[in-house]
Amino acid sequence: MLFNVGKCNVMHIGNCELQRQYFMGNQKLEVVHQEEDLGVVISSDLKVSQQCQQAYNKASRILGLINRTIEYRHILRLYKSLVRPHLEYSISAWTPHYSKDKVLIEKIQRRFTRMIPSVHNLPYEVRLKKLRLWSLEDRRVRADLIKVFKIVYGLSSVKFDTFFEFSPCSWTRGHSLKLNKNRVRTDLRQHFFSERVINTWNKLDNDTVCASSFICFKRHPEKLHKDESFHRLL
Repeated sequence: MLFNVGKCNVMHIGNCELQRQYFMGNQKLEVVHQEEDLGVVISSDLKVSQQCQQAYNKASRILGLINRTIEYRHILRLYKSLVRPHLEYSISAWTPHYSKDKVLIEKIQRRFTRMIPSVHNLPYEVRLKKLRLWSLEDRRVRADLIKVFKIVYGLSSVKFDTFFEFSPCSWTRGHSLKLNKNRVRTDLRQHFFSERVINTWNKLDNDTVCASSFICFKRHPEKLHKDESFHRLL
């Protein structure tokens, strides 16, 4: 395979002070601190702030276009199909955990809900209920749980033992598919997908995790959210 050396770069990840120079042929490869792969920005410190900013910018431009050109009674469907996907693309890989990033992403939906005259002056949480929307943070938690369910039951291309192992403790209360919680040293690892989802998954009830099908499982978080018990899982 022939490589375009001009498009090849080197990124040093981690705290290693020794950063070697790399060459391809006789050409030195440029050192970069961030790179975009399949639409996701990867930075050398593995933080997602730049990805959040990029998602915010894309969604903001489209939302502004909709606000200028479309009557408000049609914008809910357009928001779901054209704006929100930018805020949730590959979200399991870059879920924000810093407050500033969460606020930035949620800012788009806050702005959208204020664009609807009938709920413009209501508090944000009330606007969401009126429009039958979830907060983006709740949707991220739901997406994580759905991904775990698919991995546990072999419905995903990701193998179970790549990320998880079942808890060896059989005496714990709750469901029978609890996952083992590992000790982690870094903040980034703590908020990585395989670590952040475990506590929430382990708090689910047995009827939810033992749902007869994927479709049935997806409906359980919907029911929990309606009676506000979903937030007890967070």
